[in-house]
Amino acid sequence: MIPAPDTLLSLYLVRHGQTAWSLSGQHTGRTDIPLTAHGEDETRNLNPWLGPVQFARVFTSPRQRARRTCELAGLGPQAEIEPDLAEWDYGDYEGKLSSDIRKGRPDWNVFRDGCPNGEMPAQVSARADRLITRLCTMAGNVALFSHGQFGLVLAARWIGLPVIEGQHFSLGTASLSILSYNPAHPDVRVIALWNATRALLARGV
Repeated sequence: MIPAPDTLLSLYLVRHGQTAWSLSGQHTGRTDIPLTAHGEDETRNLNPWLGPVQFARVFTSPRQRARRTCELAGLGPQAEIEPDLAEWDYGDYEGKLSSDIRKGRPDWNVFRDGCPNGEMPAQVSARADRLITRLCTMAGNVALFSHGQFGLVLAARWIGLPVIEGQHFSLGTASLSILSYNPAHPDVRVIALWNATRALLARGV
């Protein structure tokens, strides 16, 4: 029997709004910086999308940029802190630009090489898998407020791809993606929506 649509798990994955470092391109893992004024504005644009949805659970990364995004999106009162939604730990590369890192390591790729004194791909993959296993005990709509590169890993692992394949996805700030199942084949995981933002929709993308 095919489960009723409202019992299928759907993960509403939201990347936090703009910060000073997401704007500059600096790797932001453990550094707990706030949203910019623009980041707060673009986050409020999530309300028309998320407001009509009935969420069974709401989880957010411990970082203030994710928690504030959750709050401005109107889901703060339901939110539970989930440490596994935290961004990749960039270790020695925290606050650095990819272009600066590649001056010393020309072929560096975080999804393949990880970060010295931070997380390696296998560790981030295991964290994503642990989170997915826990989420799969739930049903209905679940909101997840997280970060850019961890979001890419979560999506890759959701559909059974290795972490390295996360490099082929992209997540804008204050974007909404939905990870779910094919209703006709409820054992098949799908990416039902990816990287939807008001800016992209306005351009007709």
